[in-house]
Amino acid sequence: MTDIRLIRGRWVFTGETTLTDGAIAIQDDTIVAVDSWATLQATYPQAAVIGSDKFAVMPGLINAHHHSNGVPNSLQGVDDDFLELWLFANIGLRSQDPKLKTLLSIAQLLQSGVTSVVDVVSLGGTAQDCRDNLEGRLAAYGQAGMRVALTPGMRYENMFVHGEDDAFLTSLPEDLRQRLQTLVPMAQPLSRTAHIELITDFVQQYQTHPHIDIWFGPPGPQWVGDELLVQMVDAAERLDTHVQTHALESFYEKLMGPRLYGQSVIAHLNQLGVLSPRFSIAHGVWLTPADIEILATTGAAVSHNPSSNLRLRAGMAPLTAMLSGGATVGLGMDGTTLGDDEDMFAEMRLAARLQRSPQINSPAPGYGDIFQLATTGSAKLMGKEQQLGKLAPGYRADVVLVNCDRITWPWVSPEANPLHVMLMRAKATDVDTVLVNGKVVLKSGTPTGFDLQAVGQTIAEQLAAAPNRDNYRALAAELIPYLSNWYAQWEVPPLSPYAAFNSRT
Repeated sequence: MTDIRLIRGRWVFTGETTLTDGAIAIQDDTIVAVDSWATLQATYPQAAVIGSDKFAVMPGLINAHHHSNGVPNSLQGVDDDFLELWLFANIGLRSQDPKLKTLLSIAQLLQSGVTSVVDVVSLGGTAQDCRDNLEGRLAAYGQAGMRVALTPGMRYENMFVHGEDDAFLTSLPEDLRQRLQTLVPMAQPLSRTAHIELITDFVQQYQTHPHIDIWFGPPGPQWVGDELLVQMVDAAERLDTHVQTHALESFYEKLMGPRLYGQSVIAHLNQLGVLSPRFSIAHGVWLTPADIEILATTGAAVSHNPSSNLRLRAGMAPLTAMLSGGATVGLGMDGTTLGDDEDMFAEMRLAARLQRSPQINSPAPGYGDIFQLATTGSAKLMGKEQQLGKLAPGYRADVVLVNCDRITWPWVSPEANPLHVMLMRAKATDVDTVLVNGKVVLKSGTPTGFDLQAVGQTIAEQLAAAPNRDNYRALAAELIPYLSNWYAQWEVPPLSPYAAFNSRT
């Protein structure tokens, strides 16, 4: 069988066990065998070999929630803040070409060993504007060869504050309100019906694509309204695709539930009948035990995004409780990692360490649990648990080779757990080779499908030539104190944290 290729590693992390001096055999886009290097070499003596005993081999990592930001906010002068304030500050960002910004983001993901991503896209403008945006992003994924669930959506309600736009606008000084209404669209040109038709068209167009799926991406329940959300979920069911939305990210989204729905956001979604294994939420920082039970019962999943939650002062999600409660949980980077580097290894470390409360006998996930979040957990969130997240016969050949030289220098004990060593010490810069569907999409740390340096240069030139957004930045600077004061007046109920990390007494 001359089309068989072998991928060899010092360590092979299958997702269920660790092989020392192991290998996998792949044929086209599929894994056909996993065994010792000696066995597979003897079985396929003519096979081409990728890797050697200097590499660790692992399943492709899966980023369960992402935004392809291209040049990040930090380089565009928009600093982190509370979610609600930060979202409005983003009106000061310069526009970037959809294909180029997506290629820039894809490069960082591939260089971090990520082979699959749920990429959430914020749309706006006319139907043609939205189509051009999506086609540019899809062209990027097609060219790069990366696996994606592209998840577009747009806001239709509550453009400024959760559930109370009219009252908020009335509270503003007249001149500020007029400038706000002049510079910021109050309504979308694309109707709700046309929006569903647009996404449906893309879903159908890509239904047989080998590595691109299209999902519905309502940005948040409060931003689309109940009727449209139900329509999206119904369409997803009919088209056999998925839905992902943001929910319970910020503290004020938690407070919003009783104010807007008379119950928690998750209880409201459950009452609407939208929760199922094809539905996932991003963040879930403020989930209650009752919310977690609903998610476990319905099969709806959560993308845990620890870096983003810290950067936007959202809080720390109850990951330990979600896992022990039986919820499906994946790991996402949200395009907003602590170091702006989209390093999935750093994200796994952060996810593990944030849950380690100071009291002895308090439970916390181990490295094996966290590795599962970034592989099998995220695969289940994507509805691909029988295809992705493991190195096993019949699974897709999404494979990552990590150079172990720096990780194991100057010496590693034979008693050390190889997976723990990898997750403790590996960085994105150690990733050497990445395959998606059996195709090499990253070699020697460089994407094979496009010229990354040329992409960076072109997008830099475009941004430098783009008109400044001074009017919008000035508007944000003037409006944000009013936003902050609005939320500061919301009544805060007694809180009961899942874990105590310090104490006043």
